[in-house]
Order: sequence, then C-alpha cells, then structure tokens
Amino acid sequence: MATAQAGEHAGLVEALYARGLLDETWRAVWHTVPREPFIPRRAWRQTPTACEPLTSEADRLNQIHSDEPVVIQLDDGEPDGPGTATSSNSQPSMVARMLRLLSVEDGHRVLEIGTASGYVAALLSRRLGDSAVYSVEVDPGLAHHAVAVLRAAGHRPNLACGDGEQGWPDEAPFDRIIATCALRKIPHALVRQLTPGGVLVAPMARDFWSGALVQLTADGGTEAAGRFWDGASYMPMRSHRPADPLPVDRASHRVADARVDPGELLTLGFAVYAGTRLPAVRMWHADRDGGAEVWLQDPDGCAASAATGEAAHEYGVRNLWQEVERVHEEYLALGSPGAHDFGLTVTAHGQRVWLHHPGRIIEPAPVHRPRP
Repeated sequence: MATAQAGEHAGLVEALYARGLLDETWRAVWHTVPREPFIPRRAWRQTPTACEPLTSEADRLNQIHSDEPVVIQLDDGEPDGPGTATSSNSQPSMVARMLRLLSVEDGHRVLEIGTASGYVAALLSRRLGDSAVYSVEVDPGLAHHAVAVLRAAGHRPNLACGDGEQGWPDEAPFDRIIATCALRKIPHALVRQLTPGGVLVAPMARDFWSGALVQLTADGGTEAAGRFWDGASYMPMRSHRPADPLPVDRASHRVADARVDPGELLTLGFAVYAGTRLPAVRMWHADRDGGAEVWLQDPDGCAASAATGEAAHEYGVRNLWQEVERVHEEYLALGSPGAHDFGLTVTAHGQRVWLHHPGRIIEPAPVHRPRP
C-alpha cells in the first residue's frame, strides 16, 4: 500500500481506537487489514436521495478512508435498474461496534452472514486464523469478488455462496455468528447453530422505523436472548426484504388532529416498542424545516401521514395515526425507555420482545377501526 494511503488508513484506525471502538488487539488487526483492496473499482457514495458514482480515484480513496459506507452493488447487480444500493462495505465505526459486541476470543469459530466485499471476513481471519472463519454470501457476483480479493490479500477463510438465513449447518456449531445484513427476524436456524453460551450479533430491519443491533446469547438448548443496542443501518437480507404493500385507498381520506409531533416518534427506543405493539406497520420519515414528516402503512393499504405543525391524514379501515398516538402515550407512561432497555428472546416457536427482563413481554396492541 502506498505511503499516503497507509497514512490515511492508519488515521482512520486510530480515530476508531480513540473513540473506544477498538481494543488493543483489534487495533493491531485493523492496522494490518487496509480497506482499499476490498472495494471494487466501480463504487458509489450513498446520499439521502441517490447513489453517486465515485468517478475519480481520488474520490474513491477519500470515501474509503472516511468513516462512511462505500456502496459496491446496485440493483442486485442487474443492469438498467433504478439505482438502489443492494450491497456495501459498511461504515467502519459500525463494523468496529459490531465486532466489539461479538466478543471473539482465541479459538472461537465464527460464521459471518453476508460476505459482500470480504472485508469483515478478512478482519476476522487476521484475528482468529483462516480456518476459524466461515462466511456465506447469497450473490454469486459478490461471492466471486470476495474469493478473489481475500486470496489476493493472503486470506483463505471458508466461503460459500448460498442463503445465509440457513447459516452453514454442515459446519456448525459456531461460537459466534455475525450478520452484516439486516434481519426482519432472527432465523432460528442460526440459534440452533450456536454453541452453549455462543453469541449472535445482528442488525434488525423491522417493519417500523428501526436501526437497532441485537446481541443474543444461546442457552445451550433451543433459545437465545439478549438486548438491543443503538445504531445499525444495514441493507436487508434478500429473503427478509419487505413485500410491497397494497395501494392506499385515497377515497377513504380523512383528517385527524395530531396531538404528537412526528419528530417524537423517531427515537430508537420508541421504534422498538412501537414496532412490537404495531406489528407489520411500516414507518418512513423525512426531515423538514423545524420538524419532521412521517408516513405509516400496513400491508392491507391502510395509511397515515403527519408533519410537524400540521393535521394528520388517515386512509383505509384503520385509524393508524390514532393507534400510533396511543402507543406513544404508553411509551411515555413507561418512562420513555431506550433501545438497550428492550430485549429479544428467540425460540423455536417465535420471537418475543421484552422490557427490562425476559418475563416482561410486550404484546401486540389491538387494532382500532373507525365506527360505521
């Protein structure tokens, strides 16, 4: 690696260390694994509205040596698509945070779900040795890229092309499992592939506005449980992408008072709670001058929207905005708990979100519909 690039890489690593995201062992590992060789020549920068191509080598290197993600695939690799990011080399600080939660130790065997660029597999290989690292990638093009760049960098972890939702049962059990794609729910197959006391770390992309990490510990049987943590923006696993909802019935439009500022719905703690109380309800948001605007929709086409300082609008047979306000009142009455106050238990029969301890399970709220 050229001297200038080496200096930029070292600066990024030291910045992560200064933030407390790397311990001494990981600090040494990161210094020996530069990010640049894992990024394809064709790459993009994600902006709020589009993916911008990194057209010059200087632009590409600036993005690589920043604490920002680098998009490495659009539209699942299909030509002439809308330009939607479908794979990236993740934000370095997010990678460091997830590896810290993974708590790997010498001798551990680790399964990664989502090889993508191969960078996380390289970090794990340097830390644990090639033979201890297993990584699964669903996209054949990305899997081929990862094999090539890992070998060129001197790493030969165990790689497979397949659906990571199933894990790698033939090589189980694993001491640690890390997903570098977002999951709508934790596949029980992954829990079954953990050793007793094994740890799984994954970002969640639930229906409601989300972005939490979850850290689960296996009980040695069929269950795993643990808490949510802040901050995790990852692209969803392909098989976990949400289905398109039905069209909204615009003819059913009605106006409702908005007693809650939409901006108050955008905390991660509320997102975890509301996503549990209102299953299958999705929320999107956008910043506005002096506030926020949100949109809500369920799979049947019921919808609502509201913006700071304005009335709410509802569509369909559910009063979605009123339901969200009711759930927000509950959340305030609970003391506005943060994401880490909530936890998740995964069993063979389903998944349960709880508050403070596993016995305090949060149940879905009843659906309220307009009176005839």
